[in-house]
Amino acid sequence: MAKLGKRTAAAREAFAGKSNLTVEEAVALVKSNANAKFDETIEIAMNLGVDTRHADQMVRGVIGLPNGTGKTMRVAVFARGPKAEEAQAAGADIVGAEDLMETVQGGTIDFDRCIATPDMMPVVGRLGKVLGPRNLMPNPKVGTVTMDVKAAVEAAKGGEVQFKAEKGGVVHAGVGKASFDEAKLVENVRAFVGAVSKAKPAGAKGAYMKSITLTSTMGPGVTISVDNAASE
Repeated sequence: MAKLGKRTAAAREAFAGKSNLTVEEAVALVKSNANAKFDETIEIAMNLGVDTRHADQMVRGVIGLPNGTGKTMRVAVFARGPKAEEAQAAGADIVGAEDLMETVQGGTIDFDRCIATPDMMPVVGRLGKVLGPRNLMPNPKVGTVTMDVKAAVEAAKGGEVQFKAEKGGVVHAGVGKASFDEAKLVENVRAFVGAVSKAKPAGAKGAYMKSITLTSTMGPGVTISVDNAASE
């Protein structure tokens, strides 16, 4: 068995025997043990009581975190004419139409969020098998198929987070950086949990939020009390 490094061993010792903490306690513990040489992302994972094989149990949505994510988002926009100019003016990193489609088909996906005007969806639709598995396919339900390109780009750049339940009913996202103040991380965690709670599908049966775990990029995870996280 490989010997644990001093940092890993110390982190495991700090986390030992701790579970079902308050949001404040979990944030303090995870943040204090995020000691990597880079600014680690604070990540949340929620295990939901849903079966994503059924359409009426799919969970997806979008939330503008009150304190942003700390991540620089690269945004691509499929648009033509004035809307393409609007996207560029709003700060989109990549703007195009058929040319952008060909670039993506060729295997170059140099963006974290994809936005499209409704008229471009026949073009973007050809990229379903490429963008879909990466959760990058524009969708009107989360505001990425829209004529208000300016607002969509600004929201993506400003810390908006999309979420979608994966196989097994798990939703996960980055909710800030280890360099954030504890109070800001707590606010972001509660905002994200609140958004997932409000996205509860009609077909969900039994307990909806089964468990919540908080971790940093390189650190151990700790569970948060579902009742505490869901309260204001």
